[in-house]
Amino acid sequence: MTTALATQLLEVRDLTVRIDGNTLVEDASLHVAAGEVLGLVGPNGAGKSTLLRAVSGVQPTEAGSVHIEGAPTTEVDRRELAKRLAVVQQLPEAPAGMLVSELVLLGRHPHLGWFERESSRDARIARDAMARAGCLELEVREVGTLSGGERRRAFIARALAQEPELLLLDEPTANLDAGAQAEICELLRTLAATGVGVLVVLHDLTLAASTCDRVALLAAGRLVATGPPDEVITTEHVARLYGPTVSVLRHPEDGRPLVVPTIGGR
Repeated sequence: MTTALATQLLEVRDLTVRIDGNTLVEDASLHVAAGEVLGLVGPNGAGKSTLLRAVSGVQPTEAGSVHIEGAPTTEVDRRELAKRLAVVQQLPEAPAGMLVSELVLLGRHPHLGWFERESSRDARIARDAMARAGCLELEVREVGTLSGGERRRAFIARALAQEPELLLLDEPTANLDAGAQAEICELLRTLAATGVGVLVVLHDLTLAASTCDRVALLAAGRLVATGPPDEVITTEHVARLYGPTVSVLRHPEDGRPLVVPTIGGR
């Protein structure tokens, strides 16, 4: 994993989100550097997805600001922002009958002028994105026929076709088997190694510990702690937020946190 972080791509300052009088995120501040994977973790309802949507600009905020390479996103042209920041939603949809190749090519739209059609260069970039995401062999398949893991890879490929500096993902491993989860997380590490900054919501704390350079732990809309996984995913934090039926162990080889249920005292 990254040890010396490079250029700071994203900075979130004191972000607050309120919906119908309910505070879902309060005074959240975080940053993501080039080549870093930052994981948003926390109990169900903690505000992880809301925070991610607010960072992406989909969810209106009441206070605070989001900056990309030092510039407030509210002052960056939307087309320019789409070139630099890509988002993979938790349950993305595609039109019926759309092929994977067509879906991924949509990622080139921010780079096209009005009424401009995709060029052979755009097609090459889209194919390269599919190759990097491990779904090139699916290019002629309809998106609706894909398995969960294949579908996630296709939408990640679309995001990569944007050639972003920063990638935001909302639970890309949800409802996938262990093998597919590992493949997605390995892909995130590979992307980070090329200099892409990654902000990812993860539900599984053990998976977050093995994937992320740092994690940001949320509870009831507030950031409880941010730092390396072994400093944040601790027995104290986990017991307080998840209850006494969850334990934190240490991997016998590398010492990373392993979060496991404790059933019947076992």
